[in-house]
Amino acid sequence: MVCMVSRQGRQLQRYSKAGSRIVVGCIPYKFNRGYDDVGTSMEVLVVSSPKGNGLLFPKGGWETDETIEQAALREALEEAGVQGNVEGKLGKWRYKSRTYDAYHEGIMFPMNVTQELGDWPEMHLRERKWVTVAEAKEGCQHPWMKEALERLVRRVSSSRRNSAAPAS
Repeated sequence: MVCMVSRQGRQLQRYSKAGSRIVVGCIPYKFNRGYDDVGTSMEVLVVSSPKGNGLLFPKGGWETDETIEQAALREALEEAGVQGNVEGKLGKWRYKSRTYDAYHEGIMFPMNVTQELGDWPEMHLRERKWVTVAEAKEGCQHPWMKEALERLVRRVSSSRRNSAAPAS
């Protein structure tokens, strides 16, 4: 059973040693059949900001009662209504909050989507949309998220090249 209410508040929030809020997110992705090129075959799921400031990937605070992977999965479920498999970390970024005079540490993971739900906790607050990699780069206003997406594309491209190489 899926919890259909988003977590609220910051009582369980994790902070870095420097005092920055730790934010965890993921880039939900899937592949379309019939295309070899990652730029054409891979789609990523973006969500709208509740404040209307462009497109972004699901992300939010990492709480003390969950692992980092559980936090990434929870954010994808709450904000985008998807479930899947979280893969190896894409990296960590330090960025300035657009809302507060503070810095956050953002940690991003790829998530291979296995299920898209019809109902999810923030469905009335956000829109979700499958887009191409190029459309995501164009619409995302956060440089650190664009860099995470570029790392994912490089990883997937490299993995596909290696798996397509003939055995020696």
